[in-house]
Parts: sequence; structure tokens; C-alpha cells
Amino acid sequence: MEPAKSPSGDLGVISGSEALIKSLLAEGVDTMFGYPGGAIMPVFDALYDHKDEIKHILVRHEQGAVHAAQGFARVSQKVGVALVTSGPGATNAVTGITDAMMDSTPLVVISGQVISSLLGSDAFQEADVIGITQPITKWAYQVRRAEEIPWAVSRAFYIAKSGRPGPVVLDITKDAQINKIDYTYGKTSFIRSYIPFPEPEMENIKAAAELINQAKKPMALVGQGVILGNAENELLAFLEKGDIPFGSTILGLSAIPSGHPLNGGMLGMHGNIAPNMNTNDCDVLIAIGMRFDDRVTGNLKTYAKQAKIIHFDIDLAEMDKNVKTNVKVLGNAKETLPLITELIEERKHTDWIKKFRQYEEKEFDRVIKAELFPENGGELKMGEVVHKVSEATGHTAVCVTDVGQHQMMATRYFKSSQTRSMVTSGGLGTMGFGLPAGIGAKYGAPDRTICIFVGDGGLQMSIQEFGTILEYNIDVKIILLNNNFLGMVRQWQELFFDERYSETHLKNPDFVKLADAYGIKGRKVTDRKELDGAIEEMLAHKGAFLLEAVVETKGMVYPMVPAGGSVTDILIGNGQTMSDVETH
Repeated sequence: MEPAKSPSGDLGVISGSEALIKSLLAEGVDTMFGYPGGAIMPVFDALYDHKDEIKHILVRHEQGAVHAAQGFARVSQKVGVALVTSGPGATNAVTGITDAMMDSTPLVVISGQVISSLLGSDAFQEADVIGITQPITKWAYQVRRAEEIPWAVSRAFYIAKSGRPGPVVLDITKDAQINKIDYTYGKTSFIRSYIPFPEPEMENIKAAAELINQAKKPMALVGQGVILGNAENELLAFLEKGDIPFGSTILGLSAIPSGHPLNGGMLGMHGNIAPNMNTNDCDVLIAIGMRFDDRVTGNLKTYAKQAKIIHFDIDLAEMDKNVKTNVKVLGNAKETLPLITELIEERKHTDWIKKFRQYEEKEFDRVIKAELFPENGGELKMGEVVHKVSEATGHTAVCVTDVGQHQMMATRYFKSSQTRSMVTSGGLGTMGFGLPAGIGAKYGAPDRTICIFVGDGGLQMSIQEFGTILEYNIDVKIILLNNNFLGMVRQWQELFFDERYSETHLKNPDFVKLADAYGIKGRKVTDRKELDGAIEEMLAHKGAFLLEAVVETKGMVYPMVPAGGSVTDILIGNGQTMSDVETH
């Protein structure tokens, strides 16, 4: 790595902390999220002199810092950065780091550590951060010498954002932050034995194209790898040339606009009926940048057994991990998709696509209609609130969710017209994710409307971040779907545990009063007639707004594929399954 001049142009002797800040600036960091403490204090002191160059957002909990960095990264195409202290500061960040690893989010999390001479002595606020985070990061490294800081930062950013992205942890001892170095900086472009961008194999590209050209009923599964690879246009060209219908994973949503005629909707447990049913009817299944998660596949013994399977992915470890494939196409989708598009024949699959439309009509009649357009009486429904908010934004907003029933309703019914419009916790399913991730998303996409959908359970796991909104006057729209239950757990208890509602009912505070205490304007809606006006007021308001919609206590999210069931074992409510519908 060749030394280069520091961002300020000088090559002076500076502290490790100053070197860290200069290194972050060299990597283009302009926003980060964090919380100070004793072992990271020298870095915060150095940050004091760079407030005009790096915006630091003081969150109210370290987990919130990492989730905010995730939200920032997911919408901005940049690496998210979090800065925390040692011991409990670092361990509080672990959930967010794990979440980022599961969802391939590029982060650099920097933690302070006790001075080198005290390592291993159970010093005050010491924790084995590297031992804890090695299994949940792409790279975790402890910096004990100030001279290592520029090298470690350069390497961290390269690893975090290259290939399949993910989180990196740098644990920096306090003496490394204080000691002086002769500062130089060089960006990393190569690490021996690390191959983030594998070369596509044309033999496999040709084999995949041959299968697609022979297919009568091809179907694509679109994952987040398309978005991470900035391959949305390449994907669209491929799908349209082959006339290939597709379904999206929860993290692949928004890669292609919701209204595109080939878009079959969401895959998985609470996904749309058409892509789930047709998974077990297609003759060629083309997985692009997705990892065949169990919530997508259901029972692997019955998953797409009739189909030839082609898997596009940048990570060799995902190939044949869950689903055995016929053709593996290794590489960045932005590079591999154009290669295969050139080889496939232009086709029309009118009758096959008609099957998707038929399932969509059945789903609308038996599930969607009652959820989005209920009769005038009765309680508000989660789906109708999501639908009305999406409509009111013109489907141009970023949808950020927490985890639970509201998450499934949001991912099903919030529509998008541009990419990077869905920010949610996919692989880990982290309650408490929504509010801080929405704060981060606003900094990552300041010109876009940020709609944060939360449940009454998840909101209270990170409600202290109302303080961050107060501190910085952050313009986010928070839609609380309040059913006074841990709704998703309650749904499972109703369906699979004989309605034994153990520890899922919540006695909740007055959320609007709480919001008001933090300077956040709020409104509570219980009557359907007030909903349109409340949404209009929320979107017109300049600044943060909490819209609390009191929804039906025992609302259910359908369709639903029971855990461990086949993707075609779909419950649609009222004791019916898709099998019942198919036989009538």
C-alpha cells in the first residue's frame, strides 16, 4: 500500500485519534453515528476539530448507532460508520453488527478499548470485542499501535464494501489513540487471498442461457444482491428480453418498480401467492443475488423439485448451501447479467405469465380486498393504513420497518417506484431496528420522504431514539400500527398454540404524549374516517410526526406458509388454504 498525503495535504506528526479522523475523511466519510465513553474519548476529542467535515449524530443507545448506520448505508450506497466506547458500548453494538452481517450491509464499527497494558486483566469496561465479533463480521481487528490506524481503516473500508458487503469492527486501544505517528494514508485495492469479485466463467454463462432458452415456464427470484451490485438496469434488460416473471425476497424489494408487469410480488412465508405457488410449477428457476433463506424456501424436500435451478451470486459459499443447483454463475450480477442477456433469445411467455395474473386475482379476492378496502364498520386494519400512506406519497418514499406483523404488511403493501426504497431487518429480524434505521436513512437520503412503520412492541425497544430526533430535528414520518400485542407472536399462538396468549399482550403508554415530550408532533387515529386527513397532515408537516393508528387487536397477516411447510401450503384465512381454493 503506497503512502499518500493526508486529506489536509500535510504529512505531520499527529495522534492516533487525529489519524483515525483523517483516515475516515480519506474514505469519504461525512456522516457517522455514535456514543462517547472513556475508552473512545480521545477520538471524540479529535472529532471536535472536524465538525465542519464530519457530521456526528449522537444517538441514545449504541445499538441505535449501528442500526442508524445500517439505514444510512442501505439507501446511500455508502459505508455506514458507528463509533462506540469499550465494554458495554461495544457489546451494545453486537445486535446491530449481527443484523448487518445477516443482511450484507457495509459497515465499519469502531470501538474504543482499554490501554494495551491492561488487556486481559479484566480492567474497567474491558470486553473481548474481537472474540465476540469475529463470528459476526467480515473482519474484526484490534489496533494496539497508533501506526496501524491508517492501514487498518483503509483495509476495513475495502473489506466492508467490496464483494459481498458486510460489517467490519476495529477495536482501538486507548494508547493507540493517544500516541503520535508520522501520518500517511493509502487506499487498499488488493488483499492477498481475498477475491471479492470473482471472474465469471463463460462456460457456466452459456449453460445457464441454454437452460433459459429451452424453458417454457422460467421464473426469476430477485434478491438484494442485485441492489448491492447496482445491477437494477441489467436485471431489467435480462427479464424483459426473456419475458421472465419474477418474485422478490424481502430485501430484493424495490430493485424493480412494484408496478412492472413482470413483477409477481414478494416471496416467502407472508409473500404473494403467485410467486410461491409458481415456484413449484416453473421449469427453470433463476435465483439472482439471493441465498435461499428458509423463510423463502419452506420445506427444502418439496422446494422446486420439478425445476432446473440456476444460481447467480457473488459469494461461492451460498452455492448449493441450501438448494442444489444445476448451474452456478459466480460473480457480480452487474457483470454476469449482461453476459447472459446477450445469449438468451427474445421470448414471450404469455400463457405462463397469465398464471401469475390468475393467482393475483385469487389473492385479491380472498385476502387483499378485505385488508386494504374493508367495509366501513370495524377496526382499522394494518394493511389499509400502509396502503393509504404509500398512495399518499405517490409510491416515492423510503419505507423503513421494524419487525413483526406491521413489517409483513409494509413489505406487502408499500409500493416503490425506485430502487433502495425498502429498509428492513431481514435475516436477523431485529425488533427495535425501525426507528434508528429510519433516522439513518434520512441522513443517507435527505431529499426523500422516510416513512417508518413500527409496532407498539418494537418501538419501545428503541423509543429512546426520540431523543436523537429531538436533538437534530430529523424529519421522519413514524407510523405506529398499535394493536396492544406482540402481534406476530400472538398470531402464531392463535394458529399453532391453541390461542394460549402467553406474555404477548402489552399495556402501553400514551405514545402521542411521549412523542410530544420529545417535541414530535403526533396524532392518534381510531376511526377510519379520520385516516386520510391524518396521513395528509403527517406528510404536510415539516419535521418529525408520529401517526398512531389503533388497529384491530387480533389482525392476521395472510397469506402464510407455516414454518417448515411447502411453499404451496398456503393459509389464506378463515380456515382455508390455497389447496381448498384450487379444488373449487
